[in-house]
Amino acid sequence: MSRNSKTKMDDLPEALDGLLTEDLEGFLGYRLRRANAAMHRHFIAAVEDLGLTQKQAAVLWLINSNPGAAQVSAADTLGMDRATTMAIVDRLEERGLLIRKQSSADRRRQELYLTPAGQKMLRKAKARVAKHEERFTSLFTAAELEFLFEALRKLRDVT
Repeated sequence: MSRNSKTKMDDLPEALDGLLTEDLEGFLGYRLRRANAAMHRHFIAAVEDLGLTQKQAAVLWLINSNPGAAQVSAADTLGMDRATTMAIVDRLEERGLLIRKQSSADRRRQELYLTPAGQKMLRKAKARVAKHEERFTSLFTAAELEFLFEALRKLRDVT
């Protein structure tokens, strides 16, 4: 953590549930994991009755915006390995939310499309996710949020 930042190491909480955490609180990875865990718990609660995971919702969202996208392209775009993506697509297909079609241009390529049930599910999920996002984005000013997004982009792009 930079010495010029607003939060100094001495200002960090010393105990969480009775356990000393000051050594952990100094690690970016620890803080990102804890923040991600909080957002994940809230997301799951927000869409619990829809029976969707974050990854399943992301696949539906991506395919809705890109009908006919290849399964491999979806995996790459979402930063998931191909086996995980295939399992997610299998589950969504079993639920009747999307279909695979063999590409007429390349028989090895599987194109993905949402079904009407998938489109309906995504509309419900989008409404819930919007409220979920508002819960967290409302903690920041517009400038702070812009800075946070840029900082997260930098972390994402590290090779």
